[in-house]
Amino acid sequence: MEITITDRARTRIRDVARNEGVDLGTTYLRIAVVPGGCSGLTYDLGWDTTRQETDHYAEVDGVRVLIDRKSLLYLEGSELDFTDGLEGKGFHFINPQAIRTCACGESFGL
Repeated sequence: MEITITDRARTRIRDVARNEGVDLGTTYLRIAVVPGGCSGLTYDLGWDTTRQETDHYAEVDGVRVLIDRKSLLYLEGSELDFTDGLEGKGFHFINPQAIRTCACGESFGL
């Protein structure tokens, strides 16, 4: 896989799935990059039950992940982490390709 998911993020993904009644055996975590935010691009995480022929697929510790081809180009070398500290709670991407980010850390530009 061209991105990594930390242990903290995988644990939180499994917790969210359990709390939302999502069956990780039949549902994928879809990771995408979409237009938006003050820097131009933003990350999107969501559940999906449909795998497209052009999707990149990987399974990481029981979490089945899909990334569309275009998003994969933006995410190459990135790490998905989860933090709950003073600097903000939630999922965060560490993306070595991002040359600018907004102050809140929700969007990025290349």
